[in-house]
Amino acid sequence: MITNTRLTAPVAPAEETRYEEELARGLVAADEEAFAAIYRRWGALVHTMASRLLGDTHEAEDVTQQVFLGAWHGRAGFRPERGPLGAWLVGITRRKIVDALAARTRRLTLIDSAGRDADTTGPDEAAPDRVLDRVLLVDALARLPRHQREVLCMAFYEDLTQAQIAERTGMPLGTVKSHARRGLHRLRMVIEQPQAADADL
Repeated sequence: MITNTRLTAPVAPAEETRYEEELARGLVAADEEAFAAIYRRWGALVHTMASRLLGDTHEAEDVTQQVFLGAWHGRAGFRPERGPLGAWLVGITRRKIVDALAARTRRLTLIDSAGRDADTTGPDEAAPDRVLDRVLLVDALARLPRHQREVLCMAFYEDLTQAQIAERTGMPLGTVKSHARRGLHRLRMVIEQPQAADADL
């Protein structure tokens, strides 16, 4: 029994290391099957890290997608002599989580700032109707689903095109267009509701 233990114990780590090295070579060589295996192997770990640090399942899913897209696009930068593939992916994950937290802070700051500007604008600086429109817009944006709010905030406040938003967020362009279209539709409905109510009075 002692002999068997000595023979079998070190085998698994060695096999794991060889397998990880094979996957790393496959990634660098743009082997899609190797990349799929990499996702199966580390996808849950990446998602768990993102979910714990962000506290939001949907954001964690976005970060997971961005991590593996970043790994695929940046595969030429992987250097096995600097560390194993798993550690490299964890490093990308940490950077993407930091980016997600920074983006969340920017969104909240923009919305809060717009609200403060609307509250503090004097009668000589803007017409009452413009102040009301801005307050309605901020309130309507705050009530949108996160993805739609993020896309529209980038478009409204940072003047980014849909292609630039797709590049920054890692979302497919078609998804960005869909979020923008649905978000604008919801904004229109939310903003028009008070006007309809006023008309009924």
